[in-house]
Amino acid sequence: MPNITTFLDVNARYCSGPAFIFAKDGRTYTFREMREAACRLAGGLSSLGIKKGDRVCIYLDTSPEYLLSYLAIWRIGAVAVPTNAVYHADEVRYALADSGAAAVITDTAGAPTVRAVRADCPDLGHVCIVGAAGEDETAWDDLLRADPLERATDCSFDDLCQLQYTSGTTGRPKGAMLTQGNWMSALATEREVLDLREGDVYLGIYPMGHVGLSWGLSVLKAGGTCVCMDRYDPEAYVRLAAEHRVTVLSAMPPVIHTLIRSKPGTEEALKQVRCIISGGGPLLPVIWAEFDRRFGIPVVNAYGLSETIVVGSATAVVPAHYSLHKGYLSVGAPVGYAEARIVAEDDPGRDLPAGEVGEIALRGPAVAKGYWGMPEATERAFLPEGWFLTGDLGYLDEDGVLFVTDRKKDMIIMSGWKVYPTEVENVIVEHPKVADVAIFARPDERRGEVPVAAVVFNPGEEMTLDDLTAYCRERLAGYKVPREMVVLDHLPRVSGWKLLRRTLREMYPVSSGN
Repeated sequence: MPNITTFLDVNARYCSGPAFIFAKDGRTYTFREMREAACRLAGGLSSLGIKKGDRVCIYLDTSPEYLLSYLAIWRIGAVAVPTNAVYHADEVRYALADSGAAAVITDTAGAPTVRAVRADCPDLGHVCIVGAAGEDETAWDDLLRADPLERATDCSFDDLCQLQYTSGTTGRPKGAMLTQGNWMSALATEREVLDLREGDVYLGIYPMGHVGLSWGLSVLKAGGTCVCMDRYDPEAYVRLAAEHRVTVLSAMPPVIHTLIRSKPGTEEALKQVRCIISGGGPLLPVIWAEFDRRFGIPVVNAYGLSETIVVGSATAVVPAHYSLHKGYLSVGAPVGYAEARIVAEDDPGRDLPAGEVGEIALRGPAVAKGYWGMPEATERAFLPEGWFLTGDLGYLDEDGVLFVTDRKKDMIIMSGWKVYPTEVENVIVEHPKVADVAIFARPDERRGEVPVAAVVFNPGEEMTLDDLTAYCRERLAGYKVPREMVVLDHLPRVSGWKLLRRTLREMYPVSSGN
Protein backbone atom coordinates (compact mmCIF):
# COMPACT_ATOMS: atom_id res chain seq x y z
CA MET A 1 0.00 0.00 0.00
CA PRO A 2 1.43 3.42 -0.94
CA ASN A 3 2.87 6.06 1.37
CA ILE A 4 4.07 9.32 -0.16
CA THR A 5 7.30 9.30 1.87
CA THR A 6 8.60 6.16 0.15
CA PHE A 7 10.20 8.50 -2.40
CA LEU A 8 12.76 9.20 0.33
CA ASP A 9 13.64 5.50 0.47
CA VAL A 10 14.12 5.44 -3.31
CA ASN A 11 16.12 8.65 -3.58
CA ALA A 12 18.35 7.78 -0.62
CA ARG A 13 19.63 4.87 -2.70
CA TYR A 14 20.03 6.55 -6.06
CA CYS A 15 20.58 10.31 -5.58
CA SER A 16 23.96 11.46 -4.35
CA GLY A 17 23.61 15.25 -4.60
CA PRO A 18 22.24 17.65 -1.98
CA ALA A 19 18.48 17.41 -1.45
CA PHE A 20 17.68 20.45 0.69
CA ILE A 21 19.62 23.62 1.44
CA PHE A 22 18.27 26.15 3.94
CA ALA A 23 19.55 29.50 2.75
CA LYS A 24 19.24 31.26 6.12
CA ASP A 25 21.96 29.25 7.84
CA GLY A 26 23.33 26.97 5.13
CA ARG A 27 22.10 23.72 6.68
CA THR A 28 22.23 21.06 4.00
CA TYR A 29 20.70 17.58 3.84
CA THR A 30 21.44 14.79 1.43
CA PHE A 31 18.54 12.47 0.61
CA ARG A 32 20.01 9.89 2.94
CA GLU A 33 20.27 12.40 5.79
CA MET A 34 16.76 13.69 5.13
CA ARG A 35 15.35 10.19 5.17
CA GLU A 36 17.17 9.32 8.39
CA ALA A 37 15.95 12.46 10.16
CA ALA A 38 12.37 11.96 8.98
CA CYS A 39 12.40 8.32 10.09
CA ARG A 40 13.77 9.23 13.51
CA LEU A 41 11.23 11.99 13.97
CA ALA A 42 8.46 9.60 12.89
CA GLY A 43 9.74 7.12 15.46
CA GLY A 44 9.75 9.83 18.11
CA LEU A 45 6.17 10.84 17.36
CA SER A 46 5.13 7.19 17.37
CA SER A 47 6.72 6.78 20.81
CA LEU A 48 4.35 9.47 22.07
CA GLY A 49 1.43 7.40 20.85
CA ILE A 50 0.80 9.31 17.61
CA LYS A 51 -0.68 6.86 15.13
CA LYS A 52 -2.24 6.63 11.70
CA GLY A 53 -5.11 9.08 11.32
CA ASP A 54 -4.10 11.33 14.23
CA ARG A 55 -3.81 15.02 13.44
CA VAL A 56 -0.53 16.78 14.20
CA CYS A 57 -0.33 20.55 13.88
CA ILE A 58 2.85 22.28 12.67
CA TYR A 59 3.27 25.79 14.06
CA LEU A 60 6.71 26.83 12.85
CA ASP A 61 8.37 29.27 10.53
CA THR A 62 9.68 27.96 7.22
CA SER A 63 12.67 25.77 8.13
CA PRO A 64 14.15 22.29 7.79
CA GLU A 65 12.16 21.32 10.90
CA TYR A 66 8.94 22.24 9.13
CA LEU A 67 9.74 20.05 6.13
CA LEU A 68 10.87 17.14 8.31
CA SER A 69 7.68 17.43 10.34
CA TYR A 70 5.57 16.96 7.22
CA LEU A 71 7.57 13.94 6.17
CA ALA A 72 7.51 12.32 9.61
CA ILE A 73 3.78 12.86 10.07
CA TRP A 74 3.03 11.40 6.64
CA ARG A 75 5.37 8.46 7.26
CA ILE A 76 3.31 7.46 10.29
CA GLY A 77 0.14 7.76 8.24
CA ALA A 78 -0.93 10.67 10.45
CA VAL A 79 -2.46 13.93 9.22
CA ALA A 80 -0.43 17.14 8.99
CA VAL A 81 -2.17 20.37 9.97
CA PRO A 82 0.15 23.12 8.70
CA THR A 83 -0.15 26.65 10.07
CA ASN A 84 1.89 29.81 9.66
CA ALA A 85 4.29 31.26 12.21
CA VAL A 86 2.51 34.63 11.91
CA TYR A 87 -0.75 33.15 13.25
CA HIS A 88 -2.08 34.78 16.40
CA ALA A 89 -3.53 32.92 19.37
CA ASP A 90 -7.10 32.79 18.06
CA GLU A 91 -5.94 31.34 14.73
CA VAL A 92 -3.77 28.73 16.42
CA ARG A 93 -6.56 27.83 18.83
CA TYR A 94 -8.97 27.36 15.94
CA ALA A 95 -6.61 25.10 13.95
CA LEU A 96 -5.82 22.95 17.00
CA ALA A 97 -9.38 22.66 18.26
CA ASP A 98 -11.14 22.28 14.91
CA SER A 99 -8.75 19.59 13.70
CA GLY A 100 -8.74 17.78 17.04
CA ALA A 101 -4.95 17.75 16.90
CA ALA A 102 -3.33 15.19 19.18
CA ALA A 103 0.02 16.99 19.05
CA VAL A 104 1.61 20.22 17.91
CA ILE A 105 5.19 20.85 16.78
CA THR A 106 6.36 24.38 17.46
CA ASP A 107 9.48 26.23 18.63
CA THR A 108 10.42 28.54 21.47
CA ALA A 109 8.91 31.49 19.57
CA GLY A 110 5.56 29.74 19.15
CA ALA A 111 5.50 27.95 22.50
CA PRO A 112 3.96 30.84 24.51
CA THR A 113 1.02 31.00 22.10
CA VAL A 114 0.48 27.23 22.25
CA ARG A 115 0.67 27.26 26.05
CA ALA A 116 -1.88 30.08 26.18
CA VAL A 117 -4.47 28.13 24.15
CA ARG A 118 -3.70 24.57 25.27
CA ALA A 119 -6.48 24.48 27.85
CA ASP A 120 -9.01 25.22 25.09
CA CYS A 121 -7.87 22.22 23.01
CA PRO A 122 -8.96 19.07 24.90
CA ASP A 123 -7.53 16.66 22.30
CA LEU A 124 -4.05 18.19 22.44
CA GLY A 125 -1.99 15.65 24.34
CA HIS A 126 1.54 16.55 23.27
CA VAL A 127 3.46 19.78 22.70
CA CYS A 128 6.80 19.26 20.94
CA ILE A 129 9.29 22.11 21.03
CA VAL A 130 12.21 22.87 18.74
CA GLY A 131 14.49 24.20 21.45
CA ALA A 132 14.12 24.15 25.22
CA ALA A 133 10.94 22.37 26.28
CA GLY A 134 8.99 23.17 29.41
CA GLU A 135 7.12 20.99 31.85
CA ASP A 136 4.79 18.46 30.21
CA GLU A 137 6.42 19.16 26.81
CA THR A 138 8.76 17.16 24.58
CA ALA A 139 11.99 18.49 23.09
CA TRP A 140 12.61 18.05 19.37
CA ASP A 141 16.05 16.63 20.05
CA ASP A 142 14.52 13.94 22.26
CA LEU A 143 12.19 12.93 19.42
CA LEU A 144 15.19 12.50 17.12
CA ARG A 145 16.80 10.09 19.59
CA ALA A 146 13.99 7.57 19.13
CA ASP A 147 14.33 4.38 17.13
CA PRO A 148 13.63 5.27 13.49
CA LEU A 149 10.48 4.19 11.70
CA GLU A 150 12.36 2.48 8.90
CA ARG A 151 9.32 1.32 6.98
CA ALA A 152 6.57 3.78 6.13
CA THR A 153 3.10 2.96 7.43
CA ASP A 154 0.82 1.31 4.88
CA CYS A 155 -1.69 3.77 3.49
CA SER A 156 -4.30 3.85 0.75
CA PHE A 157 -4.65 6.56 -1.86
CA ASP A 158 -7.77 7.81 -0.06
CA ASP A 159 -6.18 8.02 3.38
CA LEU A 160 -6.14 11.55 4.74
CA CYS A 161 -2.67 13.06 5.17
CA GLN A 162 -3.30 16.80 5.47
CA LEU A 163 -5.84 19.38 6.58
CA GLN A 164 -5.04 22.55 4.67
CA TYR A 165 -6.98 25.44 6.16
CA THR A 166 -8.07 27.97 3.55
CA SER A 167 -8.08 31.64 4.42
CA GLY A 168 -11.40 32.26 2.68
CA THR A 169 -13.08 35.64 2.33
CA THR A 170 -15.92 35.15 4.80
CA GLY A 171 -16.66 32.85 7.70
CA ARG A 172 -14.31 30.53 9.51
CA PRO A 173 -11.44 28.77 7.71
CA LYS A 174 -12.24 25.49 6.04
CA GLY A 175 -9.94 22.48 6.35
CA ALA A 176 -9.46 21.00 2.89
CA MET A 177 -9.02 17.25 3.34
CA LEU A 178 -6.03 16.19 1.23
CA THR A 179 -5.10 12.54 0.81
CA GLN A 180 -1.98 10.51 0.13
CA GLY A 181 -3.24 9.98 -3.42
CA ASN A 182 -3.94 13.69 -3.88
CA TRP A 183 -0.33 14.49 -3.02
CA MET A 184 1.15 11.75 -5.19
CA SER A 185 -0.86 12.99 -8.14
CA ALA A 186 0.12 16.61 -7.50
CA LEU A 187 3.84 15.84 -7.36
CA ALA A 188 3.64 13.83 -10.57
CA THR A 189 1.76 16.62 -12.33
CA GLU A 190 4.16 19.34 -11.19
CA ARG A 191 7.11 17.24 -12.30
CA GLU A 192 5.50 17.03 -15.73
CA VAL A 193 4.70 20.75 -15.85
CA LEU A 194 8.27 21.78 -14.96
CA ASP A 195 9.92 18.90 -16.86
CA LEU A 196 11.90 18.16 -13.70
CA ARG A 197 14.93 15.90 -13.67
CA GLU A 198 17.74 14.91 -11.33
CA GLY A 199 20.20 17.78 -11.20
CA ASP A 200 17.55 20.53 -11.28
CA VAL A 201 17.99 23.20 -8.62
CA TYR A 202 14.89 24.98 -7.34
CA LEU A 203 14.79 28.21 -5.34
CA GLY A 204 11.73 28.18 -3.08
CA ILE A 205 10.13 31.20 -1.45
CA TYR A 206 6.62 29.90 -0.70
CA PRO A 207 5.73 29.54 3.01
CA MET A 208 5.81 25.90 4.10
CA GLY A 209 2.39 26.28 5.66
CA HIS A 210 0.99 26.73 2.15
CA VAL A 211 0.35 24.08 -0.52
CA GLY A 212 2.90 25.96 -2.65
CA LEU A 213 5.36 23.72 -0.81
CA SER A 214 4.32 21.10 -3.38
CA TRP A 215 6.62 22.65 -5.99
CA GLY A 216 9.63 22.06 -3.76
CA LEU A 217 8.50 18.54 -2.92
CA SER A 218 8.07 17.75 -6.61
CA VAL A 219 11.69 18.78 -7.14
CA LEU A 220 12.79 16.51 -4.31
CA LYS A 221 10.72 13.65 -5.71
CA ALA A 222 12.50 14.13 -9.06
CA GLY A 223 15.90 13.91 -7.34
CA GLY A 224 16.68 17.62 -7.62
CA THR A 225 17.87 20.13 -5.04
CA CYS A 226 15.54 22.46 -3.15
CA VAL A 227 17.17 25.69 -1.96
CA CYS A 228 14.73 27.28 0.47
CA MET A 229 14.48 30.88 1.66
CA ASP A 230 12.74 31.55 4.96
CA ARG A 231 11.86 35.07 3.79
CA TYR A 232 11.83 36.58 0.33
CA ASP A 233 14.44 39.28 -0.09
CA PRO A 234 15.03 40.66 -3.62
CA GLU A 235 18.82 40.93 -3.39
CA ALA A 236 19.28 37.55 -1.69
CA TYR A 237 16.90 35.95 -4.20
CA VAL A 238 19.04 36.99 -7.17
CA ARG A 239 22.27 36.18 -5.33
CA LEU A 240 21.11 32.68 -4.40
CA ALA A 241 19.91 32.02 -7.95
CA ALA A 242 23.39 32.76 -9.25
CA GLU A 243 25.28 31.06 -6.41
CA HIS A 244 23.40 27.77 -6.70
CA ARG A 245 22.96 27.87 -10.49
CA VAL A 246 19.21 27.64 -10.05
CA THR A 247 17.25 26.16 -12.95
CA VAL A 248 13.69 26.61 -11.60
CA LEU A 249 12.58 29.72 -9.73
CA SER A 250 9.50 30.03 -7.56
CA ALA A 251 7.91 33.44 -7.71
CA MET A 252 4.68 35.38 -7.50
CA PRO A 253 3.46 38.47 -9.35
CA PRO A 254 5.13 40.99 -6.97
CA VAL A 255 8.46 39.15 -7.36
CA ILE A 256 8.25 39.23 -11.15
CA HIS A 257 7.36 42.91 -10.94
CA THR A 258 10.49 43.50 -8.83
CA LEU A 259 12.67 41.57 -11.29
CA ILE A 260 11.69 43.72 -14.27
CA ARG A 261 12.84 46.75 -12.28
CA SER A 262 16.04 45.16 -11.02
CA LYS A 263 19.48 46.55 -11.76
CA PRO A 264 21.30 45.75 -15.00
CA GLY A 265 23.17 42.48 -14.82
CA THR A 266 20.35 40.56 -13.18
CA GLU A 267 19.98 38.69 -16.46
CA GLU A 268 23.44 37.21 -15.98
CA ALA A 269 22.55 36.01 -12.47
CA LEU A 270 19.52 34.18 -13.85
CA LYS A 271 21.17 32.76 -16.94
CA GLN A 272 20.79 29.14 -15.76
CA VAL A 273 17.05 29.52 -15.09
CA ARG A 274 14.87 27.69 -17.60
CA CYS A 275 11.47 28.58 -16.09
CA ILE A 276 9.91 30.65 -13.32
CA ILE A 277 6.65 29.84 -11.51
CA SER A 278 4.01 32.50 -10.87
CA GLY A 279 1.00 31.86 -8.68
CA GLY A 280 -1.09 33.14 -5.81
CA GLY A 281 -2.80 35.86 -7.83
CA PRO A 282 -3.13 37.35 -11.30
CA LEU A 283 0.05 38.19 -13.19
CA LEU A 284 -0.79 41.37 -15.02
CA PRO A 285 -0.12 41.11 -18.78
CA VAL A 286 1.99 44.27 -18.99
CA ILE A 287 4.36 42.92 -16.31
CA TRP A 288 4.50 39.45 -17.85
CA ALA A 289 5.27 40.84 -21.29
CA GLU A 290 8.02 43.10 -19.97
CA PHE A 291 9.59 40.20 -18.04
CA ASP A 292 9.50 38.07 -21.17
CA ARG A 293 11.18 40.79 -23.24
CA ARG A 294 13.93 41.39 -20.70
CA PHE A 295 14.73 37.87 -19.46
CA GLY A 296 13.30 35.48 -22.04
CA ILE A 297 12.50 32.99 -19.26
CA PRO A 298 9.17 31.18 -19.69
CA VAL A 299 6.70 31.95 -16.91
CA VAL A 300 4.75 28.95 -15.64
CA ASN A 301 1.62 30.95 -14.94
CA ALA A 302 -0.16 28.52 -12.65
CA TYR A 303 -3.74 28.42 -11.50
CA GLY A 304 -4.86 26.26 -8.62
CA LEU A 305 -6.13 26.24 -5.07
CA SER A 306 -5.49 24.58 -1.73
CA GLU A 307 -8.28 22.18 -2.63
CA THR A 308 -6.42 21.08 -5.79
CA ILE A 309 -2.85 21.21 -4.38
CA VAL A 310 -2.05 24.06 -6.78
CA VAL A 311 -1.82 22.56 -10.30
CA GLY A 312 -2.33 19.00 -9.06
CA SER A 313 -5.72 19.14 -10.74
CA ALA A 314 -5.79 22.54 -12.39
CA THR A 315 -4.13 24.51 -15.21
CA ALA A 316 -0.79 26.05 -16.10
CA VAL A 317 1.07 27.63 -18.98
CA VAL A 318 3.64 24.95 -19.73
CA PRO A 319 7.01 26.10 -21.18
CA ALA A 320 6.84 23.42 -23.88
CA HIS A 321 3.60 25.00 -25.14
CA TYR A 322 4.28 28.60 -24.23
CA SER A 323 2.05 30.09 -26.92
CA LEU A 324 -0.92 29.08 -24.78
CA HIS A 325 -0.37 32.23 -22.73
CA LYS A 326 -2.46 33.82 -25.52
CA GLY A 327 -0.93 37.27 -25.33
CA TYR A 328 0.15 36.98 -21.68
CA LEU A 329 -3.46 36.66 -20.60
CA SER A 330 -4.20 33.03 -19.75
CA VAL A 331 -3.42 30.48 -17.06
CA GLY A 332 -3.03 27.78 -19.70
CA ALA A 333 -4.90 24.54 -20.10
CA PRO A 334 -5.52 21.59 -17.76
CA VAL A 335 -2.39 19.60 -16.91
CA GLY A 336 -1.81 16.06 -15.68
CA TYR A 337 -5.19 14.35 -15.38
CA ALA A 338 -7.16 17.55 -14.75
CA GLU A 339 -10.33 18.74 -16.43
CA ALA A 340 -11.87 22.21 -16.43
CA ARG A 341 -15.34 23.50 -17.23
CA ILE A 342 -17.19 26.78 -16.90
CA VAL A 343 -20.61 26.54 -15.32
CA ALA A 344 -23.45 28.96 -14.69
CA GLU A 345 -23.14 30.62 -11.28
CA ASP A 346 -26.76 29.82 -10.45
CA ASP A 347 -26.75 26.33 -11.97
CA PRO A 348 -23.49 24.34 -11.74
CA GLY A 349 -25.06 21.61 -13.85
CA ARG A 350 -25.19 23.91 -16.88
CA ASP A 351 -22.03 24.39 -18.96
CA LEU A 352 -21.42 27.77 -20.56
CA PRO A 353 -20.17 28.18 -24.14
CA ALA A 354 -16.62 29.23 -25.03
CA GLY A 355 -15.92 32.86 -24.19
CA GLU A 356 -18.72 33.26 -21.64
CA VAL A 357 -17.74 34.09 -18.05
CA GLY A 358 -18.97 31.77 -15.32
CA GLU A 359 -17.66 29.79 -12.34
CA ILE A 360 -14.58 27.64 -12.87
CA ALA A 361 -15.02 23.97 -11.99
CA LEU A 362 -12.10 21.54 -11.81
CA ARG A 363 -11.85 17.77 -11.62
CA GLY A 364 -8.92 15.41 -11.18
CA PRO A 365 -7.08 13.07 -8.81
CA ALA A 366 -5.63 15.88 -6.67
CA VAL A 367 -9.00 17.39 -5.74
CA ALA A 368 -9.58 17.25 -1.98
CA LYS A 369 -12.15 14.92 -0.42
CA GLY A 370 -14.07 17.84 1.01
CA TYR A 371 -13.95 20.14 4.05
CA TRP A 372 -13.21 18.75 7.50
CA GLY A 373 -16.30 18.75 9.68
CA MET A 374 -18.30 20.87 7.23
CA PRO A 375 -20.75 18.66 5.36
CA GLU A 376 -22.87 21.54 4.05
CA ALA A 377 -19.88 23.47 2.68
CA THR A 378 -18.57 20.23 1.19
CA GLU A 379 -21.88 19.55 -0.53
CA ARG A 380 -21.95 23.06 -2.02
CA ALA A 381 -18.41 22.95 -3.42
CA PHE A 382 -17.71 19.28 -4.16
CA LEU A 383 -20.19 17.86 -6.64
CA PRO A 384 -21.04 14.15 -6.83
CA GLU A 385 -19.36 13.67 -10.20
CA GLY A 386 -16.03 14.79 -8.76
CA TRP A 387 -16.17 18.42 -9.88
CA PHE A 388 -14.95 21.10 -7.48
CA LEU A 389 -16.54 24.55 -7.68
CA THR A 390 -13.62 26.91 -7.19
CA GLY A 391 -15.47 30.15 -6.43
CA ASP A 392 -13.39 31.77 -9.19
CA LEU A 393 -14.81 33.33 -12.32
CA GLY A 394 -13.37 32.86 -15.78
CA TYR A 395 -13.92 31.48 -19.26
CA LEU A 396 -12.53 28.88 -21.62
CA ASP A 397 -11.75 29.84 -25.18
CA GLU A 398 -12.40 27.66 -28.20
CA ASP A 399 -9.05 25.89 -27.62
CA GLY A 400 -9.91 24.95 -24.03
CA VAL A 401 -7.47 27.51 -22.59
CA LEU A 402 -8.54 29.07 -19.28
CA PHE A 403 -8.73 32.77 -18.51
CA VAL A 404 -9.42 33.79 -14.90
CA THR A 405 -11.29 37.02 -14.42
CA ASP A 406 -11.71 37.20 -10.63
CA ARG A 407 -12.82 35.61 -7.42
CA LYS A 408 -16.59 35.28 -7.33
CA LYS A 409 -16.67 37.16 -4.02
CA ASP A 410 -14.39 39.91 -5.35
CA MET A 411 -16.61 40.77 -8.30
CA ILE A 412 -18.22 44.19 -7.85
CA ILE A 413 -21.83 44.75 -8.87
CA MET A 414 -22.60 48.45 -9.31
CA SER A 415 -26.16 49.31 -10.30
CA GLY A 416 -26.46 45.84 -11.84
CA TRP A 417 -23.21 46.14 -13.83
CA LYS A 418 -20.49 43.57 -13.14
CA VAL A 419 -17.00 44.99 -12.57
CA TYR A 420 -14.09 42.52 -12.55
CA PRO A 421 -11.25 43.99 -10.43
CA THR A 422 -8.45 42.32 -12.39
CA GLU A 423 -9.61 43.89 -15.65
CA VAL A 424 -9.43 47.36 -14.12
CA GLU A 425 -6.07 46.62 -12.47
CA ASN A 426 -4.62 45.53 -15.82
CA VAL A 427 -5.38 48.98 -17.18
CA ILE A 428 -4.22 51.08 -14.23
CA VAL A 429 -0.91 49.25 -13.71
CA GLU A 430 0.14 50.30 -17.21
CA HIS A 431 0.27 53.95 -16.06
CA PRO A 432 3.95 54.92 -15.73
CA LYS A 433 3.43 56.41 -12.27
CA VAL A 434 1.83 53.28 -10.79
CA ALA A 435 3.87 50.55 -9.08
CA ASP A 436 0.98 48.40 -7.83
CA VAL A 437 -2.81 48.57 -7.66
CA ALA A 438 -5.79 46.70 -6.28
CA ILE A 439 -9.47 47.28 -6.97
CA PHE A 440 -11.98 46.48 -4.24
CA ALA A 441 -15.64 47.12 -3.48
CA ARG A 442 -17.09 49.67 -1.10
CA PRO A 443 -20.79 49.49 -0.18
CA ASP A 444 -22.85 52.30 -1.67
CA GLU A 445 -26.41 53.05 -0.57
CA ARG A 446 -27.62 54.05 -4.02
CA ARG A 447 -25.61 51.80 -6.34
CA GLY A 448 -25.03 48.76 -4.14
CA GLU A 449 -21.24 48.81 -4.55
CA VAL A 450 -18.66 51.04 -6.18
CA PRO A 451 -15.08 50.21 -7.26
CA VAL A 452 -12.26 51.78 -5.25
CA ALA A 453 -8.61 51.83 -6.33
CA ALA A 454 -5.83 51.24 -3.79
CA VAL A 455 -2.73 52.58 -5.52
CA VAL A 456 1.00 52.32 -4.77
CA PHE A 457 2.96 54.91 -6.73
CA ASN A 458 6.52 54.69 -7.93
CA PRO A 459 8.96 56.67 -5.73
CA GLY A 460 8.56 60.40 -6.23
CA GLU A 461 5.37 60.04 -8.29
CA GLU A 462 1.78 60.93 -7.50
CA MET A 463 -1.56 61.59 -9.19
CA THR A 464 -5.02 62.73 -8.18
CA LEU A 465 -8.33 60.91 -8.42
CA ASP A 466 -9.21 63.23 -11.30
CA ASP A 467 -6.02 62.16 -13.11
CA LEU A 468 -6.82 58.51 -12.52
CA THR A 469 -10.43 58.95 -13.62
CA ALA A 470 -9.40 60.67 -16.85
CA TYR A 471 -6.86 57.94 -17.59
CA CYS A 472 -9.37 55.16 -16.97
CA ARG A 473 -12.21 56.80 -18.93
CA GLU A 474 -10.06 56.68 -22.05
CA ARG A 475 -9.61 52.92 -21.64
CA LEU A 476 -12.62 51.53 -19.78
CA ALA A 477 -16.41 51.68 -19.87
CA GLY A 478 -17.66 54.36 -17.49
CA TYR A 479 -19.12 51.95 -14.91
CA LYS A 480 -15.70 50.27 -14.48
CA VAL A 481 -13.89 53.49 -13.54
CA PRO A 482 -12.94 53.67 -9.82
CA ARG A 483 -15.07 56.14 -7.87
CA GLU A 484 -12.48 56.63 -5.17
CA MET A 485 -8.74 56.23 -4.67
CA VAL A 486 -6.64 55.47 -1.60
CA VAL A 487 -2.86 55.79 -1.69
CA LEU A 488 -0.78 53.17 0.15
CA ASP A 489 2.92 52.43 0.65
CA HIS A 490 2.20 48.76 -0.10
CA LEU A 491 -0.77 46.49 -0.64
CA PRO A 492 -1.80 43.96 2.02
CA ARG A 493 -0.66 40.50 0.97
CA VAL A 494 -0.23 37.12 2.65
CA SER A 495 3.53 36.80 3.23
CA GLY A 496 4.02 39.45 0.55
CA TRP A 497 2.21 37.18 -1.88
CA LYS A 498 -1.55 36.74 -2.18
CA LEU A 499 -3.49 39.98 -2.37
CA LEU A 500 -5.99 40.49 0.46
CA ARG A 501 -8.89 42.47 -1.01
CA ARG A 502 -10.89 41.55 2.09
CA THR A 503 -8.40 43.50 4.21
CA LEU A 504 -8.82 46.53 1.96
CA ARG A 505 -12.60 46.29 2.28
CA GLU A 506 -12.22 46.16 6.05
CA MET A 507 -9.72 49.05 6.10
CA TYR A 508 -11.93 51.31 3.99
CA PRO A 509 -15.57 50.33 4.65
CA VAL A 510 -16.85 53.87 4.05
CA SER A 511 -16.01 56.70 1.71
CA SER A 512 -12.60 58.27 2.18
CA GLY A 513 -13.92 61.52 0.80
CA ASN A 514 -11.78 61.45 -2.35
